[in-house]
Amino acid sequence: MAKQLHKRFSTEEVKMFMREYLKDKKKLPYILQILQISKRRFFQLVQEYRENPDEFSIDYQRKRPTRKIDAEIEKNIIKELKIEKELIEDEELPIQSYNYSYIKDQLYNKYKQEVSLPTIISRAKQMCFYKSKDQRVKPHDREVQSEYVGQLIQHDSSYHKFSPYAQRRWYLVTSLDDFSRLLLYYKLIERETAWRHILALEDVFLTFGVPFRYYVDSHSIFRFVQGRDSVWRKHYLQTDEVDTQWKMVLNDLNVDVTYALSPQAKGKIERPYRWLQDRIVRTCARERITTIEEAQKVLEKEVERYNYHQVHSTTGEIPIIRFKRAVEEKKSLFRELIIPSPYQSTKDIFCLRLKRTVDAYHKISLNNIKLRVHQVPLREQVELRIVPDEKTGISEVRIWYKDTLTDVYQIKNTDLNLVKF
Repeated sequence: MAKQLHKRFSTEEVKMFMREYLKDKKKLPYILQILQISKRRFFQLVQEYRENPDEFSIDYQRKRPTRKIDAEIEKNIIKELKIEKELIEDEELPIQSYNYSYIKDQLYNKYKQEVSLPTIISRAKQMCFYKSKDQRVKPHDREVQSEYVGQLIQHDSSYHKFSPYAQRRWYLVTSLDDFSRLLLYYKLIERETAWRHILALEDVFLTFGVPFRYYVDSHSIFRFVQGRDSVWRKHYLQTDEVDTQWKMVLNDLNVDVTYALSPQAKGKIERPYRWLQDRIVRTCARERITTIEEAQKVLEKEVERYNYHQVHSTTGEIPIIRFKRAVEEKKSLFRELIIPSPYQSTKDIFCLRLKRTVDAYHKISLNNIKLRVHQVPLREQVELRIVPDEKTGISEVRIWYKDTLTDVYQIKNTDLNLVKF
C-alpha cells in the first residue's frame, strides 16, 4: 500500500505537478502514475491550488498541538548534522553546504525514523549547523534544450576525492540524456584516458543505440586545440584540424559533437551530476569507503534511485518514465548501431587508431615491436585499430589497408605502451 501523499512528496513538488498539468493537460496520466492518487483526489488538489496557489499545501494538518520531538530522533539529527559539518570543513572533499534532504533520507534508512524536512532545518539553525546561500550566484537556466531522447547526450568527467578514507582522488565519468535526464553511463575510474571515454561511448551505443549529438567541453581528450595541444613551435595545424581518438569513433558512426566554449556553457554539463557526486561523497564518508570498487557500488545504488524513483526538478517526471514514454511516442533520435562497411566488428569502431608505413621488409614498427604485414605494397600506409583488454592485459591489433583487414595480432598491453591513450 502506498504511503500518504504528504509522506512521499513535498508541497513544492506537488505544486510543480499542478503547474505542469495546467500548462499541458495531456500529462495527466503520467502525473497520476507518479503521484499514485485517484483522479478525484488530483482534481481536488488542482481546485485548491487554483483558489490560492501561495497558501496551497499538502502537509498533514494536526488537530492536536505538535508533540515535542522524540529524544532519540533529536539525538540522531544532531549526529548526522555533525557528520555534515566535518565533511564541509574537509577541504579535500567537494562538499560546500549542508544537504538536509540527504539527512532526512539517512534518518529513515538507518534509523527508520520519519522526520519532516522543516524540522531538520529548524534544528540545524538552532544548533548553528547552517550556511546561508551565496546571493551573488546568478540562478542558472535549467530548461531542457532538446525535444527527443538521443538528440543531445551530455558527457563529462569530474575529479574529486569521493571518500575521506580513500588514499587518492577518482574520476567520475557520466553520460546523460538531455531530454529525459536519464543517466546512461556512470563509472568511477582511477585514471582518465581516451580509451576510458571510448569505452563509455561503446556502452551507451550498444545499450541504447547511436545518438544524434554529444555535448562536451574542450578537454584535450575530446578536442584538438591549436596552441594548447600542438607539439611544434610553429603551429601548422589549426583547431579541429586533427581529430582526437574519441572524436574519430564518433566520425565513423556519423555522430555530431558540440563543444562548450564558455564557463557558463560548461556548467550545463557539470550541473546534472553535482547532486550525484554530493550524495556519493556523503555516503562514502558514512560507510567509511576506502576502495574504488566499494565506491562504485554506492554510485550504482544512487543512480538507481535517481533514474527509477526520483522526480526530476526540471522535467517534473522520473527520468526512466520520461525516457520510455518518448521512445513509445517515437520521439527518439537513437538509431541502431550498424557497423559501417568495410569494417567487420565493433572492435574496428571502438578502438585506438595509429598509422604506420610498411618498410622494405614488409614490416611495420609499433613501439619497437616488428609486425609483418601481408598483402600490402612496400612504402604504403596502413591503419592499426587497437583494442586493449585490461582484464587479460592483451591488446588485439587489427591492421587495415584501404578496405581490407590484412592481419590481426595479440600483443601485451605493456609492450604497446598505451599510457598516452
